[in-house]
This record gives sequence, structure tokens and C-alpha cells, in this order.
Amino acid sequence: MVGGDQQAGTFFTQEQVQKLITTQDPTMGKGGALSEGVVKKIVLSYTYVATWIFLSFMVIVYNKYILDRKMYDWPYPISLTMIHMAFCSSLAYLLVRVFKVVDPVTMSWDLYLKSVVPIGLLYSLSLWLSNSAYIYLSVSFIQMLKALMPVAVYTIGVLFKKEGFKSETMANMVSISIGVGIAAYGEAKFDSWGVILQLGAVAFEATRLVLIQILLTSKGITLNPITSLYYVAPCCLVFLFFPWIFVEFPVLKEKSSFHFDYVIFGTNSLCAFALNLAVFLLVGKTSALTMNVAGVVKDWLLIAFSWSVIKDTVTPINLFGYALAFLGVGYYNHSKLQALKAKELQKKSQQADEEAGRLLEQRETENDGARKNESHN
Repeated sequence: MVGGDQQAGTFFTQEQVQKLITTQDPTMGKGGALSEGVVKKIVLSYTYVATWIFLSFMVIVYNKYILDRKMYDWPYPISLTMIHMAFCSSLAYLLVRVFKVVDPVTMSWDLYLKSVVPIGLLYSLSLWLSNSAYIYLSVSFIQMLKALMPVAVYTIGVLFKKEGFKSETMANMVSISIGVGIAAYGEAKFDSWGVILQLGAVAFEATRLVLIQILLTSKGITLNPITSLYYVAPCCLVFLFFPWIFVEFPVLKEKSSFHFDYVIFGTNSLCAFALNLAVFLLVGKTSALTMNVAGVVKDWLLIAFSWSVIKDTVTPINLFGYALAFLGVGYYNHSKLQALKAKELQKKSQQADEEAGRLLEQRETENDGARKNESHN
């Protein structure tokens, strides 16, 4: 559940509020200091955030290093994605079936074919295109283009009737798009094909997220990152195999001198899998909002890293455009958070009304019983 702050004072009398203020918080020690348990929880939360930022940062930079022709020079995005999927499928199987770290979801073959397979297809296309974009575009510019994700998710959600059309939200989406357009205009090494690949990846990923809501969440099925990989990764591997046979396998076959670097690809795949576990910990132990905020920090760090270490050119127009898009994304996340808070408050209010109704009904029943006893006597 996003956001934990509720306007608790609304439901208390003035005397009760005063009592809450003057009573020492049980999470506090002597002198108002935080208790050891709360400090531990805060430290753990920051650890989850730092771990997720580090691993997400590492996977993006590592993929760029492998695929870029000026670095490791192995420009085979389908092959790299297949290695990731094979590795993640194997580890997910061990964690679910052998070590039983998480329980598998009860799922029929019919549900798997109608729900998981389409999601797996979209996921494989998203990963293929996003990894391909690293060959043509800088890390910083790719992060700027990813700011279009809320635009794609909202637009596709409206098309699939999962989101209601609101002129205010659409205006916000337009502002994000304008910001990304300005960033693209200021890109020093603009590559049209790379932009098409990244925009395609955003579109497929957004469609996948909407379909997860339609095909799985609406049916009461939720997949954490481990069970998601357990069901989806093998499906992705199969879908990627067909284009790989025709696109990359002939080229790799000609390069007979190539030897599989177990250290590079093993550690790269391990980072990709660890990132999924970090997502599980971050969202499970904190909230999705925390992950969104951490994502903003990660994007700015990647832009700084791309400019200072990789020596990618980042222009003032780039930064101005991305800052505009960033403000739009921030406002969108804020609006979603307020909507979720309002929904949660409404739910609690309804529960309170229902409880009051039950108590009133119970009291009336008791009064009726008492009156009957009196008349009987």
C-alpha cells in the first residue's frame, strides 16, 4: 500500500488528541530518542533503497559496457537477454521448487497460456529493444527517454479502459512529452534508430504493465519478482529463441574465435537476478512510492555518471528538458499518491460506518430483548 500517513486527528476529539500528544510515543526512548527497533527499521529501509539503486545502476552500466562497440564490443542484445533469462529461470526454479523460499502460485495451463504467455511475449520484446538501444544511445539519454513511461502507461490504460480520461492528467502527460522532446532536441549524439528502439521498449513495457492488471491482478493473482521470473522467464526465453536463430546466431556462428566469458556474463546475469530480489525487498519492506523516489535519484546518478565517467555529452538543453519531464513525472506520482490516500481514507470511513451500524443494530437487539423481558415479567 502506497503511503502510510493518515490524517488520524480527524477521527479524535480534542481531549483525545491532547492525550496522544502528551503521551510518550512507544517508539521513543528516554528523552524522546528513537528506540532501537525503530532505528533498526530506518537503517534497513535505507539499506534496501541503497541496494536497489546500486544494483539497478550496475545492471544498466554493465549492459551498456557489454553491448557498446567502443567498450566490450559484444553488440548482441538478443543473446544477452537470453543469457539473463536462462540464468534467472534456473535460479528461480531452484528458489521455488528446490529450496522453497517462496511458494508457487496455483495456475492452470489455460490461465498460463491466456495470461502469462502474452505478458512473457511483451516482456521479451521490451528487454530486447531496451538492450538494443544501448548500442546506439548514451546511458543519460536513455534515462531521459524512460521518463515517457507514465505517458505510455496512462495512454494504454485509457485505450484498454483501465484508466479514466482526465484532461488535467492528459495535460500533465503532454508536459512530460514536451520535456522529453526538448531533451531529445538537445541530444548531442542523436540516433533515430536508437530512439525508435527505446520508444518501442517503453511501449511494450507499458502494455505489459497494463496487461498484468487486466490478466492477473483482476483475477486475484499476484506475482512477486521470484515467482514472476519462475513463470515468465522461460516463456521469454522461448520467444527470444526464434528471432535469435535468424538475426544473431548466423553472425555469432561466423565469429568462431568468440569464447564465452563466464566471468563477464555470469556476474552480469547475477546482477540482473539480484536486482529482481532487491525490487522484492524494496517494495515489500517499504512501498512502491519509495521505489519511485529512489528511481529518480538513480536516474540523476546515471546521468552524472554517464557525463563524468563514460564521457557522454550532456548539454544544458538535455538537462532542461529532462528537468521539465521530471517535474511532470513527480506531479503525476504525487497525484496518484493522493488518490490512493483518499481511497484508503474512504475505505476506512466505510469500515467505521459499517462497524457503527453493527454496534447500533446489536444495541437495538439488546434493548428489544430487555423490553420483552420486562413485559414478560
